[in-house]
Amino acid sequence: MIEKVIIVGAAGRDFHNFNVYFRDNPRYRVVAFTAAQIPRIEGRVYPPELAGAQYPRGIPIEREEEMARLIREHRVDLVAFSYSDVPHVEVMHKASIAMAEGADFILLGATYTMLRSKKTVIAVCAVRTGCGKSQTTRKICSILRHHSRRIVVVRHPMPYGDLREQVVQRFESFADFERARCTIEEREEYEPLVEQGIVVYGGIDYARVLEAAEREADVIVWDGGNNDTPFFHPDLHIVVFDPHRAGHELLYYPGETNLLMTDVAVINKVDTASAADIETVRSNIERYAPEAEIVLARSPVSVLCPDKITSQRVLVVEDGPTLTHGGMAFGAGTIAARKCGASHIVDVRPHAVGSILETYARYPHIGPQLPAMGYGEEQIRDLEETINRTPCDLVLSATPIDLSSVLEVNKPILRVRYEYEDYGPPLLQEVLLRRLSDFK
Repeated sequence: MIEKVIIVGAAGRDFHNFNVYFRDNPRYRVVAFTAAQIPRIEGRVYPPELAGAQYPRGIPIEREEEMARLIREHRVDLVAFSYSDVPHVEVMHKASIAMAEGADFILLGATYTMLRSKKTVIAVCAVRTGCGKSQTTRKICSILRHHSRRIVVVRHPMPYGDLREQVVQRFESFADFERARCTIEEREEYEPLVEQGIVVYGGIDYARVLEAAEREADVIVWDGGNNDTPFFHPDLHIVVFDPHRAGHELLYYPGETNLLMTDVAVINKVDTASAADIETVRSNIERYAPEAEIVLARSPVSVLCPDKITSQRVLVVEDGPTLTHGGMAFGAGTIAARKCGASHIVDVRPHAVGSILETYARYPHIGPQLPAMGYGEEQIRDLEETINRTPCDLVLSATPIDLSSVLEVNKPILRVRYEYEDYGPPLLQEVLLRRLSDFK
């Protein structure tokens, strides 16, 4: 008997789980994906070109709120939960809905969905969104290139556009961003790496992405999304922890899985967190991943002209996902504003429009800062209008890209940058090179 399936996702892990487990499995028939967390990614179809022979019309992508109705309507047998950075209790709420409607509920095993590579794979993951994966990835790439390793980065998927055009994506230049019509969120992840001269891959079908990456690299660096587990089986699994959210490493799915699997645990932001919170994180690592090596790190903020911030009314733009599903109330921009003596941080909320206003309503923990939401053209325009409507002296932008390249803003913009720095021994470089010497 064929089991009917709904895959509950957010345009990333869900597609990967389908591709590696459900697509060619005669036991199952996937009747729908559901979409959450990312604005306006529902209403599309997972195309037949990707879905395979069993799905000549593709697979519809519905709103997650429709899950119970879909289970009843299609007499669904199985719900497969397939996205990340969700509180454990929330995962069980989804399970309860599925079971109440008569469906089974599963989480696919982390290692079961990992593809094996012929090349060395270093995975950079985290226990929450916004821990500092991106700057850790850049640091690792810098170390490897200095030691003459041919590397490419493969990024966790962000397929928010036409899925047929995003099967395998390769980014080597800014022109590639324009050609692929990248969203702000995509550019935030790709642009800093491309600026370093590093090729970045992404897409939807990660078996094909892996084949392409293997053709031009000795080492593949997996740059994870949210707190998801790697899509490739890692030779070295590096996991980043955030003591500003001490204890969260035990409370979020699948971040706790990353904790349990980690080879190298990077406790980041130790220069701005309390000693008690750092000790909480360290104790949890030592208890639940006793074989892991612990590295302490910081991500200091830097501004090219810090005196321009002093005594100014600043509009702070923070990394979007860090504030939204990452649950942080502030980020690097706020730290820079305080450090450089801004007179005050302007409250953006009274001036927000459209989808940005909706974001504040959905995530009420966000304070006066502006999350850099830009998952599509409409939202990018809403972000632009919100900035232009907000009275301030200066925009302090802590998103990893140059906002002025994608927005037309009527006030000066100053960029905040942050990079990985070791905070005492053992250094990330010595741990990385020692571990690499044992690899194939």
